[in-house]
Amino acid sequence: MSDSLDQSFKTLKQTIPLLLKHKIPAIPTNYALWYAYVENQNNELHEEIERALADGRPFSDIYTQELYRKHIADKEELSAWQLRQSVEAMLTEFSQTVLDTQNNTEGFKASMDTCLDDLNKVEKEGWSMDEVMKLVRTMVKETQLIRNSTLDFATALKTAEKEVSQLKRELEKSQKDAFYDALTGLYNRRYLDSEIQAIDVSQSPCLIMIDVDYFKAINDKYGHQMGDRVLKAIAKRLQEKCKANAIPFRFGGEEFAVLMRDTSLAEAIHQAEVIRRALEKVTVYDRRTNRSIDGVTASFGVAKLDHGMRRSDLLETADRRLYEAKRLGRNRVMPMQG
Repeated sequence: MSDSLDQSFKTLKQTIPLLLKHKIPAIPTNYALWYAYVENQNNELHEEIERALADGRPFSDIYTQELYRKHIADKEELSAWQLRQSVEAMLTEFSQTVLDTQNNTEGFKASMDTCLDDLNKVEKEGWSMDEVMKLVRTMVKETQLIRNSTLDFATALKTAEKEVSQLKRELEKSQKDAFYDALTGLYNRRYLDSEIQAIDVSQSPCLIMIDVDYFKAINDKYGHQMGDRVLKAIAKRLQEKCKANAIPFRFGGEEFAVLMRDTSLAEAIHQAEVIRRALEKVTVYDRRTNRSIDGVTASFGVAKLDHGMRRSDLLETADRRLYEAKRLGRNRVMPMQG
């Protein structure tokens, strides 16, 4: 027992200086994480932290939470986290389905209205009044029933959409520790903000902001479910094309971001060009409708955190250059050279 206590105390004395050195908050999960690292009983955890230290990666609040979740959390904690992610993904998909169905319903109502107008014209084209009026009365009655049913269905869908939106808001409130985007599987905006706050100018950070061109037109023409598939395909291509020192994020909506360390502005611009060309080759196919989308393009803004800049300047500069790329015609990287 004494040997066990001595060893624990020795491990703890090594753990605390590491927390101080890497500016990691002294909370129980961080103690557990770095105690396990010093103890060196978890090979995967030890190797990942060693890689992060070698790469000079900052240990942001969310990155340390992620390490804890992956390597320390028990099965019950992990199951609860996975459940929250699954529920959010389900709600996201269902909400978009409701929206698409609502749009289709409104289109059907418009078609019925046109049909009524056409039937009214028949009365003026020489049919016997009794025959025409009998036909018109029958068709108008049937069409009116369909129209009323459609209006009722549209109302029900709008109500369901409100309920789903409310559920999503409540889920987000109860899920403050979530840092993955449920749709794409990429890290989210909250994780990106945490990484930017933790990074140091000496680590030569660059930020690439990405905005999918004409994404609203894709949603309007093909529906939100197809739009979601496009976002998933883009996320997959980002994961494939980002180098070891580049971390992709979903910033929100149709915007993505890539945070790079130990790189020059010219290298970050080159990375953006690699991604831009890769996105042009993305093809998304919908088996239900036999429709496909290809030739997806995006606009890019690249910025580097230099001495004297605030961390918020990194995002603002990249965002400003992104909109410059859009103004100049889209499907391009700004600046063009570092």
